[in-house]
Amino acid sequence: MFNQPFLDFFSRVHFTVPLFIYIPLVLYYLYQSVFVYHLSILYIIPLMILGVAVWTFTEYNMHRFVFHWTPPGPYGPKINFLFHGVHHDYPRDSMRLVMVPAISLPLCVIFYFGFKFLLGADNVTAFFPGFVIGYLFYDMTHYALHHANFKSKFWLDLKQHHMVHHYSDHDNGFGVSSKFWDHVYRTTFKKKTGGPVVVEETALDVTAIKEPLVEAINE
Repeated sequence: MFNQPFLDFFSRVHFTVPLFIYIPLVLYYLYQSVFVYHLSILYIIPLMILGVAVWTFTEYNMHRFVFHWTPPGPYGPKINFLFHGVHHDYPRDSMRLVMVPAISLPLCVIFYFGFKFLLGADNVTAFFPGFVIGYLFYDMTHYALHHANFKSKFWLDLKQHHMVHHYSDHDNGFGVSSKFWDHVYRTTFKKKTGGPVVVEETALDVTAIKEPLVEAINE
């Protein structure tokens, strides 16, 4: 899409890449919690559950207040398009459905040291694996919502929720792996957009969307 390799590097990644990066990280910190800090399983599991819960809160707020935020100034729309807008305009692009390591790794470091400061070096080894597992579930869910064929009511409902966010109401429905925080923040969809989604992603001609903005970024 972009002429500059640098921009493609920051916007494209295979959906399995986060698994190869972060599953070893989860195992490493669980090893630390058990064999270095000697935490009991009954102590580790609640901290992991708390980590997953905190991730769902983080996921919602990052999607709503960071990914959908357009920075001020002449380059604001380009920055927004590069980091998230491109996904909204090319939702079927399988290489733009999970967070690229160039973004996720710095965020991982920031979150880790922030949680370490708040929880301590021992507790963070149990909490952080849960947080990362929540992130991986989010990434894999996001990919699946765009490419998997679901039959269960739960997944079909979650897919509809995300498709309405894409095609009918960008200002609501920010939860991806869960709708919980949309209910808390009252950003669920109005009744008129809550029915069956009539837009089929496979029918979209994504090559015709936002071409002027892509060309502007390539300049």
